[in-house]
Order: sequence, then structure tokens, then C-alpha cells
Amino acid sequence: MSRTVFCQVLNREAPGLDAAPYPGELGQRIFENISAQGWKQWLDRLTTIINENRLNTADPGSMQVIEQHMVGFLFKEGNEGQLPSGFVPQGAKK
Repeated sequence: MSRTVFCQVLNREAPGLDAAPYPGELGQRIFENISAQGWKQWLDRLTTIINENRLNTADPGSMQVIEQHMVGFLFKEGNEGQLPSGFVPQGAKK
């Protein structure tokens, strides 16, 4: 039987992740408070954040920015995690 969590992204009970998706305390916090669907939504947003900000995941400075966005998106803490202002998804009408 899969475990459920009250997902901070979805604001409802949903099936949880099978394991912590990130190392350390932040990974444990995500495991306890974010559903599999909420994590999928973060991964979709992450792609946009990396591309729009031209981040390099091999750069420690970029990883720090990504973590700030992650906490902002998943837990609504800080000013990060939202789509960049003026962002228009590819294929959308401007």
C-alpha cells in the first residue's frame, strides 16, 4: 500500500514519493510533505527555470539558485519558484 502525504503543492492528500528525491534535510522535508504529483510539477517547473535563467547544474552557484526556487515552489517560502515575469510557453500566443 502506498503512503499518502498532505501535499504542500496540491493542498490535499495524495500518494507520496517512494524515497527522498533530494539529499539532506531538504530531501527529507520534501519526502514528508510533497506528493509524487507535486514533485512532477516541480520537475516541469525546474526545466523552465534552468532554461530561462541559463543555469548550469554543474555550477555550485546555479545549484544554490535552483534550491531557492525549489523551496519557493514546493513550500511557498521566499520570492523564488514562480515563472519568470513575461514568460510565454513555447507555442503559446503572445
